[in-house]
Amino acid sequence: MRGRLDSLMRYLPHGPLDAARQIALFLAAYFGYALVRGFADEPGVAAAAFDNARGIIALEQTLNVFVEPSVQAWSSGSGLVMDAASWVYINAQTSVTVGALLWIYLFRNQSFYFVRNMMLAAMVVALVGYILFPTAPPRFFPEWGFLDSVSEFTGVEPASDGVNAMFNPYAAIPSMHVAFALMIGWSLAQLVRGRVARTFWWAYPVVVTYVIVATGNHFLLDAVLGAAATALSVATARELARARPAVWRFGTRAAVG
Repeated sequence: MRGRLDSLMRYLPHGPLDAARQIALFLAAYFGYALVRGFADEPGVAAAAFDNARGIIALEQTLNVFVEPSVQAWSSGSGLVMDAASWVYINAQTSVTVGALLWIYLFRNQSFYFVRNMMLAAMVVALVGYILFPTAPPRFFPEWGFLDSVSEFTGVEPASDGVNAMFNPYAAIPSMHVAFALMIGWSLAQLVRGRVARTFWWAYPVVVTYVIVATGNHFLLDAVLGAAATALSVATARELARARPAVWRFGTRAAVG
């Protein structure tokens, strides 16, 4: 057992304490999300979320960019396309993001702390957005022709107790699917080797943007604001890197973060 533990420790760039610190930081961010999740059950929040979503629809109609029903209608013409989109939607925030962070931490550790700071800053921005501007997703508006493709794909009702306990149903703005996809895609496009791999990660945010619309989980404006949250988070991470350039700057050979 001791030998196996020592072998595992050799894979950690800065030992178990640093790895535990990074896990604790992301768990703290998730705890903040869980606290805001409770806000969604407060009286009047649901009504405000639906009013805000209708306001987005009206704004997009005024700008002639309300294409979400057409995108989903086209996508639903193929069961394979919709199933693939639903699968990507589920995994983009789970296995892809977690796997990317783990890979950067283990194999490109000199860039991990910048990516970490960037993502934690984005989570803070998102929590503020969820509180100040709760927004219902398109799938809550069947009168516009929207359907919940992820629920149909998984067979799990969105209103079930387990889903309600884990996810904020009115957390559409900003779209963190787009924000995380931009941050992970940008980072990995610079860190991986090979033209095919780099091209894939540059294209990844575009794919995720299509997926969030095709599955009825976000409006285009949500994606735009997700990109804005990313820009603010990148700027924050760069400012933090000036404070500790040897550790927190992207691509440097870092000490413990």
